[in-house]
Amino acid sequence: MPASSSDRTVMPAGHYRLVIFDCDGTLVDSQHNIIAAMQSAFDQFGRPLPTPEAVRRQVGLSLEIAITRLLPAEEQSAADEIVEAYRVIVRALRSGGGIAEPLYDGIRDLILSLDHPEMFLGVATGKNLVGLEHTLALHGLRERFHTLQTADRALSKPHPDMVLRAMAETACEPQETVMIGDTSFDIEMARAAGVTAIGVAWGYHPAEELTAAGAHHVLKSPAELIGCLQSLSANR
Repeated sequence: MPASSSDRTVMPAGHYRLVIFDCDGTLVDSQHNIIAAMQSAFDQFGRPLPTPEAVRRQVGLSLEIAITRLLPAEEQSAADEIVEAYRVIVRALRSGGGIAEPLYDGIRDLILSLDHPEMFLGVATGKNLVGLEHTLALHGLRERFHTLQTADRALSKPHPDMVLRAMAETACEPQETVMIGDTSFDIEMARAAGVTAIGVAWGYHPAEELTAAGAHHVLKSPAELIGCLQSLSANR
């Protein structure tokens, strides 16, 4: 629940003022849409279909980089066509109401619990801005977020650009910022930006990979986040 008027001076996340979330695999489970659209795009050009696991491994990267990584070296010339086909497929699904991106259990309560006048929430995602706006609006959460960083407006993960832009937009320092995500790309981006890196175990990369990438902690459920941040704050 949002903070009550009697405890609005208490920061729910310790000293952290900017909490940045990844979207796909962290806030919402969008893998089925992504896999279906990616396989359809590859099929249009007669390319072997990437496996679901291979597609999940690329979630979080910009679309251009993800498709390049899914194509064999000798077929890189097809990347631009497949990128555009994927975008057309996703636009059609979105306009027809065919996108299913359910929030993970506990995410809505977590977002509401972080409501505080001195805190900022952000998203850093491989989605484009239109897709992210659609997802957040669909779940009635758009107004909860103060900064949106997307792959069509910033450099792709794991470059720190998205996190640096989010900090600049909210006037927050690295020691006040935490990045939360389900992939090693998220963790690497956070570490490159000098901010706290928190992994989540319910997404698309195994927890051990997040730890190996440098995660300060890996959450088993959204309900653990606030306690984790308070503990990290107390131990600084």
